[in-house]
Amino acid sequence: MLATLLARLELELPAATELRRRLHAQPELAHAEHETAATIARELPVPAASAAGTGLIARVGEGTGAIAVRAELDGLALEEQTEAPFAATGGTMHACGHDVHMAALVALVRAANALARELPAPLLAVFQPSEEAYPSGAEQLATDELTASSPTAVVAAHVHPELAWGSVALGDGTVNASCDAIEIVVDGQPSHGAYPHEGRDPVLALAEIVVALHAQVGRRIDPLAPAVLTVGVLEAGSAENVIPAQARARGALRAYRPEDREALRELVEEVVSGVATANGCRGRVELVPGEPALVNDPQIVRLARGLLAEAGLAAAAQWRSCGSDDFAFFASLAPLAMAFVGLDGADGFLVRPLHHPQMLPPDGAVGAVARTLAVLYVAAAAATPTPGASRAGTDP
Repeated sequence: MLATLLARLELELPAATELRRRLHAQPELAHAEHETAATIARELPVPAASAAGTGLIARVGEGTGAIAVRAELDGLALEEQTEAPFAATGGTMHACGHDVHMAALVALVRAANALARELPAPLLAVFQPSEEAYPSGAEQLATDELTASSPTAVVAAHVHPELAWGSVALGDGTVNASCDAIEIVVDGQPSHGAYPHEGRDPVLALAEIVVALHAQVGRRIDPLAPAVLTVGVLEAGSAENVIPAQARARGALRAYRPEDREALRELVEEVVSGVATANGCRGRVELVPGEPALVNDPQIVRLARGLLAEAGLAAAAQWRSCGSDDFAFFASLAPLAMAFVGLDGADGFLVRPLHHPQMLPPDGAVGAVARTLAVLYVAAAAATPTPGASRAGTDP
C-alpha cells in the first residue's frame, strides 16, 4: 500500500509546492486563518467541514477506524527577512513550517482520494487552527468536533532545522514537554528612590524571585527528568528614581513527567509567596495551563521507522526536546505519533531556528513532509485496530 500511495503522491507534489508558496505569501495569525482555510478547501478533492472556528476536517475513504493526519494553519507575528520571491509582508510570517505542513497534507489527501477504495483505513485530514496561541485549536478539536470521528490514531510531522536533510526523527515515548504559562505579580509600596525605607520594593523582590525560581528547579526536580523554567518578561516602573508600586514577570514551565509538571506549579507558588513576604511585599501567581507532554505510541513508531527507507528517508537517532506542541491534546482521543523532518543540508537552506524571521524551508520540504505523513498513516493503520478488533500490530 505504501509504495502505491507514494507513487501517486509524487504526481501531486508540483501542485503542492506551488500551493505552499501561495500559503507562505499570505499567512494569517491564530484564530484568524479565514483565507488560509478557504484556500485549502478549494484545493481538496473532497468536501471539508468547518471545525474549531477556522479549522477544517476532510475525510477520504469509508468505514471505521479512521487515521487522523494533522497540519497547522496559523502563522506568527514576525516581519519576514528571507528575501524569497514569495515572502510575506505586513508583519506576519510562516516561520515554523506550517505552510509546508499544510501543502504536504493536501498532497496526501489528493493522492489518497485517487486510491480511496484501496486505502487500509479512512484518512481524516485535520487542518488545525491556532497552534501558536491560546486557546489551542487542537484542544478544541480534541474535546469537540473530532470526537465524533473516533480516530484510532492521530499522526503529524514537523520540519526541524537541527536535523539532517533526508532524515526523520521518530522516537517512542515522550518527545516534547508540557508547557504552562505563568504571570507573577508583586505588589509593594511606592516611594522615592532616595528613601527606600519608606516603601517596599517590588522590583527587588521580583529580582530575588526570578533567581530563586531558577535555583529551586535544579534542587526540587530530579536532574534525570527534563524540566525547564523560563522567565522571558520583566515589567516594572517608569522612572529610574522611583520605587514603583508593582512589578510583573511572565514565564513558562516545561516538564516531561506529569508529577514534575505539578511540582513546578507548586514551586512557583511557594517561592513567589515566600520571597515576596520576606521583602514586605505581596506576591501572586496566575497560571494558564497549556499542552501536556507529547508521548509517541511505541507501536506506530516501530512500524513507521521500518517504512522510512521505502519512502527514501533515513531514520535519524531518536530526538527529543523541551519544546511543546498542542498536538499532544489529541492523546485524549487516540494514540499519537509525531515525526520531525530534517532540513539541515538541504540545497539552498539557510539554517535558522524555528520562529526566526529568516527561517525558510526549501520547496523540497513539501515532498519530505508528505512522504513522512504517508509513512505515518500507513503505519498507524497497521498498528491500530478498527473498533471491536484486537490490536495485532501486523506489519504493513
